[in-house]
Amino acid sequence: MKSKMTTIPLLALALLTTTFSVNAVEVGQPAPEFTLPSLQKNQPTALKAHLGKVVYLDFWASWCAPCRTSFPLLNKLHEKLKAKGFEVVAINVDEDKTKAEKFLQEIPVGFTVLHDSKGEWADKYVVESMPTSFIIDKKGVVQKIHHGFTATDIDELEQKITELLAK
Repeated sequence: MKSKMTTIPLLALALLTTTFSVNAVEVGQPAPEFTLPSLQKNQPTALKAHLGKVVYLDFWASWCAPCRTSFPLLNKLHEKLKAKGFEVVAINVDEDKTKAEKFLQEIPVGFTVLHDSKGEWADKYVVESMPTSFIIDKKGVVQKIHHGFTATDIDELEQKITELLAK
C-alpha cells in the first residue's frame, strides 16, 4: 500500500506537467498574438500584420552561436520567397537591445526584427532553447516548431514553407 506522502507529490507533479503542456504553443494551435517594438523602425509590429502570409517566427539572442548561422540563411530564404507571401519575423530576447543592434550590424538582414526585452513572448511561446522557431501558416496556425539550428536545417525548413505557400 502506498503512503499518502508519495501519492500527493506524484499527483502534484502530474498536475504541473499537465498545466505546462496545455500552456505551451503546439502544432495545430493558433499562434499567440503579440505587438512588439521593432529594432529597425520606430514603430511596433504585430503578428496579425502578417496574416495571410507564411511566417517563420524566430526567437533568438545575440549570444546564440546557431543564430549566427541561421540569420544569413534565413535572409536568403526570405529574399527568395517573400514575393510568394513568406515573412521572417525574428524576436530578440536580449534584455539590452544594444547587443541585438550590434549583432544586426555584423549580420544585417532584410526581414523584420523585433525586441522582447522582458522575455514575455518567449515565455508565452515556451521557448526553452535558442533559437526556437515556429512556422505559422496563412491562417495564423502553428504548423512546425523547430529547436536549434544548423546549416543543413534550411533545406527541411524551406520544404515545409514552400508546401504551406502552395496551400
